[in-house]
Amino acid sequence: MSTNEAPSGHRKPGSPARRFAVLGVVIGVAAAVAAAAFVLPAGASGWFSSSSPSVSPSSSVSVSSSAVPSAATSVAAAPVSAAPSASASATPKTAGPCARPVGAAPATKITQVSVGSAVKGYGGEGDTEALPMAISAAPNGGSWLAWLGTDGKVHLGRLGCDDKLVGTPTSFTGIDLQDVQADATGGVLLLTRKGDCHTGPLCGGESSPCNQMVMVRFDNAGKTVWERQVTNLTSARGGYDDGARFVWWYQHHGRLATDGTNFAAYFGVAITVQNGSCVDIHEGDRMQVVSKSGALLSGHNSFEVGCSHAWTSRIVWDPRAKKFAMVCATDNDCRIAQPNPYRTVAAGTCDGSLFGGDLVLAKSSGYWTAWSQGGTVRLSHFSGSSAADKTIKTSAGSQHPHLVTYGAGKMLLTWQSGSTMKAQVYNSGTGAATGKQFTIAAKDHNYQAFKPYADGSAAYPAAGSTSTSIKIARVLPS
Repeated sequence: MSTNEAPSGHRKPGSPARRFAVLGVVIGVAAAVAAAAFVLPAGASGWFSSSSPSVSPSSSVSVSSSAVPSAATSVAAAPVSAAPSASASATPKTAGPCARPVGAAPATKITQVSVGSAVKGYGGEGDTEALPMAISAAPNGGSWLAWLGTDGKVHLGRLGCDDKLVGTPTSFTGIDLQDVQADATGGVLLLTRKGDCHTGPLCGGESSPCNQMVMVRFDNAGKTVWERQVTNLTSARGGYDDGARFVWWYQHHGRLATDGTNFAAYFGVAITVQNGSCVDIHEGDRMQVVSKSGALLSGHNSFEVGCSHAWTSRIVWDPRAKKFAMVCATDNDCRIAQPNPYRTVAAGTCDGSLFGGDLVLAKSSGYWTAWSQGGTVRLSHFSGSSAADKTIKTSAGSQHPHLVTYGAGKMLLTWQSGSTMKAQVYNSGTGAATGKQFTIAAKDHNYQAFKPYADGSAAYPAAGSTSTSIKIARVLPS
């Protein structure tokens, strides 16, 4: 099959791939789109699924465990050889306001939290499916934990230093959760709400949901302060009206970042364009910035449409360059790219196995992004508008890697390994692996994220052992 043709029919179950849609018709991402191309061909169709190979987990050493009525906690350390302490009575080293222990090697702490209501399950973990949970570090060392309930609401709870709930969770209207970002006075949720399509008409294909992407500002009590839509639907402009930017069933996941004052949302978006007497629907991404008072801002590297067609939209605030930096995966030349305008970070192949991971700051300047092609994870370093100056092919076998800042000068790469996760620390300056791989006893999700903490730890929300619980997987500082 030529790379300029759109596949049709069905792929074999478990073959790595992704899904596309235009006008509600499914199309395979394996079809390479010319660099200037933007519209998918009408009538093309395909069905894709994805799977990740399993890696045998490494051994871990149990350090301690405890249980409480609403949460269970266990701690494990990666195997390490170390000389005995010079003084058995020396005070253990700790970090941050939560005084988390700092070890000679990474140690994991798993805390199961009962949230009191049913949490949306992982499902097939596809890029069009709802995200169950998200977490964010608070300045006091605790966290804000958000989860999608089975009741059509997004729930929010505050976690203490022990990763257990403090107080009573609150809830917000939302059909899909995207992300949560905390600050000293509360934080912001990014979620999806129902919208209207209006009539169009479409130039072809089937109807698709026409929803809104919304930022919700909350205070330290978890109560709403303001709400701001970052798509552009109104009572006069539905999803099938020319110029609409809305959330549909196709890839629409998003992430948040903050410069300390303003909040930026970067997410997948549907794009409506008049075509004679009917409208076409395309797919790309969108970045919008909202002030601390809830006003939609121009500038700040925001844009109406960036990459197209795009998936795995990732964003980070760079205080050194004083800008929001972003990467996407795109079938425009089949690559990992910076959006608006396109700048290639790393060249890929449109064979259905190209996926972006996460984006973090490099030690001194520039960025590292994790991405996968053919089930092999890479780490690419780039600066400014330049292409990657270093790409490392890791030993990780996964389509969906996660990357997070892990203390000063380090970053943590994680990926699925059967029913657990594997992890490896890397130097965020050189990209060199540090220490041994270790296991995290939590279930991975393709599109959820680890978040960094000022004390050098990192945390991830994972499925609990019951439908009303969530596991907080924390990698302690080292």
